[in-house]
Amino acid sequence: MPVKNRFAELQDEITAWRRDIHENPEILFETHRTSALVAEKLTAFGCDEVVTGIGRTGVVGVIKGNSNTSGKVIGLRADMDALPIHEQTGLEYASKTEGAMHACGHDGHTAMLLGAAKYLSETRNFDGTVVVIFQPAEEGGGGGKEMCDDGMMDRWNIQEVYGMHNWPGQPAGSFAIRPGAFFAATDTFDITFEGKGGHAAKPQETVDSTVMAAQAVLSLQTIASRNADPVHQVVVSVTSFETSSKAFNVIPQKVRIKGTVRTMDAGIRLMAETRINEICTGVAATFGGQADVTYNRGYPVMVNAEEQTDFAAKVAKGISGACAEAPLVMGGEDFAYLLEERPGAYILVGNGDTAAVHHPEYNFNDEVIPAGCSWWAEIVEQRMPAA
Repeated sequence: MPVKNRFAELQDEITAWRRDIHENPEILFETHRTSALVAEKLTAFGCDEVVTGIGRTGVVGVIKGNSNTSGKVIGLRADMDALPIHEQTGLEYASKTEGAMHACGHDGHTAMLLGAAKYLSETRNFDGTVVVIFQPAEEGGGGGKEMCDDGMMDRWNIQEVYGMHNWPGQPAGSFAIRPGAFFAATDTFDITFEGKGGHAAKPQETVDSTVMAAQAVLSLQTIASRNADPVHQVVVSVTSFETSSKAFNVIPQKVRIKGTVRTMDAGIRLMAETRINEICTGVAATFGGQADVTYNRGYPVMVNAEEQTDFAAKVAKGISGACAEAPLVMGGEDFAYLLEERPGAYILVGNGDTAAVHHPEYNFNDEVIPAGCSWWAEIVEQRMPAA
């Protein structure tokens, strides 16, 4: 069961779709052009149902097999949104939108699922129903949650769901996956320290918010080193430090720090949130100031179901000859919301020796298309074999 011949035949066409999407990137929920393109293609393929506006700008297509004695319904999801990055690839099909770029390969994900949808609409060699899901706002907007909140899973009776992401540094067209916790929960914090500002020549008359915040930045690192069990993953990163004054001779009244917390476990996640509050309010009080702590929970841990992961790996092995064990990823992925509602699995497909995702020189590798499309199609045909 290697790459399907049909996808080799379709590769140029799918590549053209991908490059068109790449050239016209859209951010978060503003995927109006991309969503319209997807809906147009799905309709042209002959999908039994095409619905737009799920999760604001999401698109759902329904393809029924030649039979339906199994009653099974499988969801396949691809993300459509780009990133607010200025592209620096120099490609002939580089972004035409200033400050927006497909730097994570969602153009490739969308094109590959469209290719699979075209094939499945042509052949319908399965017993059941497949629901193709094209999602906006994966990059921080929680589009997956919005589609679920719109009742997508119940409306189409989706019973299990599968997703895929390209992976630079992994051989092109190869696969990797792991059961259980896979991508991290991604939370953010925004903390303002307030003291008493004044002249830098008279520090004794002030409550120095800069010293306060600097001490907190260092103390926050003890969450990983001294509060968490060493066998559990937690990353606490302060990524912004901004004082209310930019003058050389002023001790500022306020300092604001921001950052992110990544965890793989609900208990560790709660502990980190609690300790950030305790550390920052405690440090501020020690110096005679105060801290206003805002902690925002973002994407949950993405957890692959055991059964569906084993199946996804088996399909991948049939296509590429092997399926490696993927590493834990401390990045977030809002496919987690779909997996909270239904069992399923998320797999990595190698993008080859390319720039990393979220880099201005990144580009999706079009040579991956036949393998990715084949995996989607085989998930359907093997999970719901023709009667």
